[in-house]
Amino acid sequence: MARISLDPPRTISYRLGEWFLRRRFGEVLDPYRAMGHNMPVAMAIAKLAQGAEKWNRLDPKLRDLADLSAAVNIGCPWCMDFGYWVLRGRGIPPELIEAVPEWRTSGLFSPLERLAMEYAEAMTATPPTVTDELVAALSRHLDAAQLVELTATVGLENLHSRVNSALGIARQGFRDHCEIPA
Repeated sequence: MARISLDPPRTISYRLGEWFLRRRFGEVLDPYRAMGHNMPVAMAIAKLAQGAEKWNRLDPKLRDLADLSAAVNIGCPWCMDFGYWVLRGRGIPPELIEAVPEWRTSGLFSPLERLAMEYAEAMTATPPTVTDELVAALSRHLDAAQLVELTATVGLENLHSRVNSALGIARQGFRDHCEIPA
């Protein structure tokens, strides 16, 4: 149960955001409903997320796995639900997505994917536990622009996951849209 009403004032700017989200995702996202109580905040976070969609230096699969790893580490149920749906939509197999919480023991991930998820965990820790050695290992695979993009992606997921967790935003059922009916 959300810790804040998901029924914000229906201002013009809120209704425009609803329209956009319905067109894009088929429904209004609950984090937007919560943030709709403060539209300047909602619009700033949405603008940042839209800008991030244009980042293109990093392999999308690597970015997505690191992003989901951060959400798993924070424990954001909404982010994991939505992340599963996004990754399935991008063609990532369900067994790979489901293995993200156990990436250290799973044999499904490449060495670079493991490094990216380790980096996401280290960035997400409080305080962060990123080491020079971890960055050096990533730098053997990624150029500076890719490392910056990975870092910003994980940082943005930390923003989303921590806000959603603090506001008590629950799963919205996106993962269920991926399941094949029996």
